[in-house]
Amino acid sequence: MRIAFSHNLQLSPSEEEAEFDTQATVDALASGLERLGHRVEKIEVSGPASRTVARLEAYNPDLVFNTAEGRRGRFREAFYPGLFEELGFAYTGSDPYTLALTLDKQLTKMVVGKAGVRTPGWVFVEDLAQLDAASLTLPVIVKPNFEGSSKGITQDSVVEEAGRLRDVVAAALARYPAGVLVEEFVVGRDLTVPFLEAVARERGGVLAPVEYVVDPKFRGRHAIYDFALKTQHSEAVSVQAPADVPPEVAQEVAKAARTVFTATGCRDLGRIDFRLGDDGKVYFLEINALPSLEPGAGIYAAAALEGLHFDAVLGAVIESAAARWKVKDSRESRSRPTRRSGPLRVGFSFNVKRVVPSGEGGDDQEAEYDSPKTLQAIREAIASYGHEVIDLEATSELPQRLAATPVDVVFNIAEGFKGRNREAQVPATLELLDIPYTGSDPAALSIALDKALAKKMVRQHGIRTPDFLLMQSGKERLPKEMHFPVIVKPVAEGSSKGVFGKSVVDTEAELRELARDLAARYRQPALVETYIGGREFTVGMIGERRPKVLPIMEVVFTGDDPTPVYDFSAKLDWTHRVRYDVPAKLDVGQQRELERAARAVFAALGCRDVARVDFRMDAAGHVYFLECNPLPGLTPGWSDLVMIAKAGGLDYRGLIGEILSGGIRRYQERERERRREERGQAGQAAVG
Repeated sequence: MRIAFSHNLQLSPSEEEAEFDTQATVDALASGLERLGHRVEKIEVSGPASRTVARLEAYNPDLVFNTAEGRRGRFREAFYPGLFEELGFAYTGSDPYTLALTLDKQLTKMVVGKAGVRTPGWVFVEDLAQLDAASLTLPVIVKPNFEGSSKGITQDSVVEEAGRLRDVVAAALARYPAGVLVEEFVVGRDLTVPFLEAVARERGGVLAPVEYVVDPKFRGRHAIYDFALKTQHSEAVSVQAPADVPPEVAQEVAKAARTVFTATGCRDLGRIDFRLGDDGKVYFLEINALPSLEPGAGIYAAAALEGLHFDAVLGAVIESAAARWKVKDSRESRSRPTRRSGPLRVGFSFNVKRVVPSGEGGDDQEAEYDSPKTLQAIREAIASYGHEVIDLEATSELPQRLAATPVDVVFNIAEGFKGRNREAQVPATLELLDIPYTGSDPAALSIALDKALAKKMVRQHGIRTPDFLLMQSGKERLPKEMHFPVIVKPVAEGSSKGVFGKSVVDTEAELRELARDLAARYRQPALVETYIGGREFTVGMIGERRPKVLPIMEVVFTGDDPTPVYDFSAKLDWTHRVRYDVPAKLDVGQQRELERAARAVFAALGCRDVARVDFRMDAAGHVYFLECNPLPGLTPGWSDLVMIAKAGGLDYRGLIGEILSGGIRRYQERERERRREERGQAGQAAVG
């Protein structure tokens, strides 16, 4: 898409230009838009409007990505969107009416108050004679009515004595003659609620509230985010996301935010400032329909909780604007990907981790999902090859998202949501839509996730596995050949979910109790298998029919437990429980046996592109298959496969590129097949 990036460039740290974008912000936004695959023309609008018009008409963009604040007047934020509408250009953000409304704090309070949202008491003053101090309860805060970025707000803006109020208002009017707001000061904390219309649609685009935390050394006598903090001491302010508030407060704030965004007509993006009083009440302060997009802004911290990185936030703004204006470029309007080489539109399917796993017996429901930090690392690695990355969070809306946003190939790490076929959900959808993707197909993913089924298939290919059985009720009869100790774990979970120190048991009573508990907790049978003492190894592979075996890793247990397991808590706190030797210390025969077994497992289960297989080796040197993960973790510096690849001379970018190459090859094969079909159809038409 051809995008014109309209902005005001900040040339000085003066208050007049406080709302403008710094050069660093302009460069970051332009780079982000380009990484999304758009052609970007930066248009600085501070000169004559005729110059802006000429540049826009010459460039003829599909969409204007607008952050321009305007330079003067009560309608300055509305000026450029009004100009874009007059010229017939689609643009991001709210329309001129909303921008004019929200820049006027007192008018916004009228609209919001009428909609039922609580605001502090206030009076608007254009002339000192209008000041009615008796109608307000001290303390109050005096601020410009038509300014943002905390312009005109200092510690002295808070007035606690009636005798000072008139002088403070007079001084404020001298600087801001368009009018000032005198508002009852609520003692408490500031909360900010960002808005991205294309994200969290079930919540009306309202993201989680965030809070700006100020270094105690820079706090004034009043807890306000004043102009000095925003401009001179910005390093003293950090963003806490989500804000540390009780759930009921977060719900109240979210409800109020939805009302405000709707009442003001905010579109694409925005931000609302609330005050949480010490009395527990929530008060609306103001809304910014043209919020800051500088790196580190609160909107990114809130978006990160949704699994969105910097680029994806910009992409979300473009998505909602393009939908509203019905903007389509050549790529978006085609029903099939183009036949081309070089950079591709790469969909990125994932599940974002919003619940942080805890230790033994704790919450591990999202242990297999990926953190926003990991997702960003993968995006950057894909983009580094010149491809456009399209976020595809694996929700129930994925099919509609795929239909609306054609992609050439999908880089898949989605774990799915529930059931023993959950890892197959996204690949199966992609196959239905004839979209190539990375990694194993639905059958391989479903079989590998079901550890018992995987063991049966591997055994048929001559690979040893421990003896095992499944228990659903805990009352099942045990086979005579079963010997203790045994290990008990959920049959269809990954990331060592359900595997803890107590998973190895020595008696039948312990076995039955644990099997019953696990079956109830994970709603699936418990897998019971003979515990194999000895060394533990994991083998990473990349490729397809003849996969490359990466250096073998040994998981060395450093404690004195006679029956150690690589359990969930060890993975969370591995520095104190295990050591990773990669490459493992093996003789030639042992290494070849592990490599042979790994390739056999890869082939038996039908894996593709990447997989990691876990083994135990007993004292006699016999290798036993434990499980296979065809969707291994890719967390930089932490996941086993990443460390294995590094030992093999493959950095993180290289690893992602290797995995992606399989999907790209299948994309190219599909395109060749389509061309053959089209040539055949053309030939038949010519004969006819």
